[in-house]
Amino acid sequence: MARYTGPVCRLCRRAGEKLFLKGERCLTPKCAIEKRRRAPGAGTQMNRRRLSDYGLQLKEKRKARVTYGVLERQFRRYYQVARKNPQATGLVLIQLLERRLDNVVYRMGFAESRNQSRQLVLHGHFTVNDRKVDVPSFSCKAGDVIAWKAGSQESDSVAALLQSVARRAVPAWLSQDAANFKGSIARIPAAKDMDINIDPRLIVEFYSK
Repeated sequence: MARYTGPVCRLCRRAGEKLFLKGERCLTPKCAIEKRRRAPGAGTQMNRRRLSDYGLQLKEKRKARVTYGVLERQFRRYYQVARKNPQATGLVLIQLLERRLDNVVYRMGFAESRNQSRQLVLHGHFTVNDRKVDVPSFSCKAGDVIAWKAGSQESDSVAALLQSVARRAVPAWLSQDAANFKGSIARIPAAKDMDINIDPRLIVEFYSK
């Protein structure tokens, strides 16, 4: 599948805010958006024209796609599944994205960024309920136990990684047991658990046209 392989800092500058695509490194003064707030290609003059409603909706949809590393076709499928759910479409859409295995691995503190967690999953470092899963888009359910594969637990690089990300708080809907190289999904994330700066209402409006 095609993936964006360019500098991710350009994506943050395009969105006009930090998307934390490099994890904790985005908090350092060296972050590109701290040096250049303007969007790529904007030149020396900022474009101060107010975005239309469609522009705001498109920007929000792109921001969600970039944050979770999902391409347009797959993102549209998530929306179609969410639309069929009797609950609020926007909430269900974000829940589906949050329950992706690569995002769960990142949220549990087993990776510095979603890009790194996606790579770790693709390389087969994790199991779900004692079965190896190497599909980043795998949808986790309440009660699932995500653990490092036995062979990966003995790696010095994994131990160093866990130490480096141990400071990050784990969301309330997840449970982490770093000492035993595993974590579990306590429940499906609720609206109050969403700590991302994304307005799903605008995304729903974009696809509803």
